[in-house]
Amino acid sequence: MSEEIAGQEAKQKDYSASSIQVLEGLEAVRKRPAMYIGDIGIKGLHHLVYEVTDNSIDEALAGHCKNIYVTILPDNSIRVKDDGRGIPVDMHEKEGRSALEVVMTVLHAGGKFDKDSYKVSGGLHGVGVSCVNALSSHLTVEVHRGGKSYIQEYSIGKPLYPVKEVGSSDYRGTIVTFKSDDTIFQASVYSFETLASRLRELAYLNKGIRITLTDERDVNEDGSFRETEFYSQGGLIEFVKYLDGSREPLIPEPIHVEGGRDNIMVEVALQYNTSYSENVFSYVNNINTIEGGTHVAGFRRALTRTFKSYGDKNKFFEKLKMEIVGDDFREGLTAIVSVKVPEPQFEGQTKTKLGNSEVAGAVEQIFGEVLNHYLEENPKQAKLIFDKVVLAATARHAARKAREMVQRKGAFSGGGLPGKLADCSSKDPLASEIFLVEGDSAGGTAKQGRDRNFQAILPLRGKILNVEKAMEHKIYENEEIKNMFTALGVKIGTELDSKALDLSKLRYHKVVIMCDADVDGSHITTLILTFFFRYMKDLVEKGCVYIAQPPLYLVKKGKEQEYCWNDIQRDQVIERLAKGGSRDSVHVQRYKGLGEMNAEQLWETTMNPETRTLRQIAIESAASADITFSTLMGDEVPPRREFIEANAKYAKVDA
Repeated sequence: MSEEIAGQEAKQKDYSASSIQVLEGLEAVRKRPAMYIGDIGIKGLHHLVYEVTDNSIDEALAGHCKNIYVTILPDNSIRVKDDGRGIPVDMHEKEGRSALEVVMTVLHAGGKFDKDSYKVSGGLHGVGVSCVNALSSHLTVEVHRGGKSYIQEYSIGKPLYPVKEVGSSDYRGTIVTFKSDDTIFQASVYSFETLASRLRELAYLNKGIRITLTDERDVNEDGSFRETEFYSQGGLIEFVKYLDGSREPLIPEPIHVEGGRDNIMVEVALQYNTSYSENVFSYVNNINTIEGGTHVAGFRRALTRTFKSYGDKNKFFEKLKMEIVGDDFREGLTAIVSVKVPEPQFEGQTKTKLGNSEVAGAVEQIFGEVLNHYLEENPKQAKLIFDKVVLAATARHAARKAREMVQRKGAFSGGGLPGKLADCSSKDPLASEIFLVEGDSAGGTAKQGRDRNFQAILPLRGKILNVEKAMEHKIYENEEIKNMFTALGVKIGTELDSKALDLSKLRYHKVVIMCDADVDGSHITTLILTFFFRYMKDLVEKGCVYIAQPPLYLVKKGKEQEYCWNDIQRDQVIERLAKGGSRDSVHVQRYKGLGEMNAEQLWETTMNPETRTLRQIAIESAASADITFSTLMGDEVPPRREFIEANAKYAKVDA
């Protein structure tokens, strides 16, 4: 047996051209890019960076890399550098060319397909760096390996010359620099915050790896660049603490589980807090499985079974008049379930749901055993958790009654639609849209200005309830929230899952939040988004939620006039209308609210599909979104102040 293990270790160390296995060519990537990277908008643009970074992370998982450097260059090209082994450069026997060129130009070619080179690898599609190469106008790869340095450049995926040795080197690793092809992508500007969110996540999921993000577009007064370093020694324990930074913890330290079975590595960290929401984030080989899967099912089964057994044994549920269910154990829970699986099988609409049945059993066994020991050894902490569970069960019962009242409303009020709703004549949900409008005044203007065929208007009075701070039954008792539920036609809650959302009778496939372009309007928009994120997340994930963009200014000179959406645009229009003359013949009207526009202006600028601008709300990272909402809308003031102070200087007006 020891000889067999030694042989396997020797094969792992022999990472050379023979480790690179070719599955198919690159031809289709440029024809159908969205098939390979999700889309060709801002999300797909950032996905290019993740594909390259995944290679470096895989080197780290294999124990060969400690540092990864991601740099946004001044022209919005990207450089990713690591201190791994360096991609092999020797001749590939089957292809008859350098293994480096094979990796960079052939889809599904790489060491990840050779189990002896990598036991586990990240990356959802496995298309890797060759896909990035195909979608880049220019890409350069430098390899430092065996005391020498090598280079090769490519244009839209095609090598400009064979791999060449360019000198000696005392460095070891790979450096990839690429510029996305703007004939393919609809966006070209990288977001520091979006990249930071993913790289932070990777640092927590892979403890001991140092990841540095530098933005050379953003120069400080001292000449240095904006830079952030991500490093975690505690891994998921620190991740949970970070996620719960703006919430009050119920237990002093997170519960942490780490173990393995049948080549499946399982790590779980969980923390209870005083909030009312459940936040479970799951990962497979560093991929955020937003639809969950077998690893989450195993986690939930173990949590419910272990807690129920302990609660029954210790008579915690004796005085309860209702049955305890799984939901009750998950209120106020923040948890991360991360598994490393040699050959993950993904399913679901977005291919981010784990399907491997064997993983459920591994997670259930490993997590269940440790959780049981924790409860037995920490009775004080267990009592705090179970007091919360009993309260959750009582609140769930009250919430169900409140929900039923909302959903029974139809029996008493002629179809159940709110009296304030001005519905559209179309009965086709795909063609219909509803505007959630701030205030009765703006609501009245919107009703006059809309196209009644497909646009419905629901005015909302004042600021809706902050659901981040409210118990569930209070939410269903709030008049404005009740109106949104009934107008949209959605149902929430089943016997098995009180948070389940039924969208089968959704009446509009476009929900547009339309608030004033001022601080109060932004606050109301955030309150509505908080409600959607916590209670109608499926609606957001299906791409149904939008924010309207009313103009800030009307710039006029004589009969000429133009609307402007920001200060930069306003100044440019003033300059153009002034035509070299005095800027004083030019009149600028600042719209403080939607009510200041007449119906025709509101239609023309904000509601007409031909001329309006809508911002679609998407969840790039559920973990980051959770942190933002809990920080901005939660009870704790210090984290909110820190967030505002840290981000105020990076708030920029969109050009």
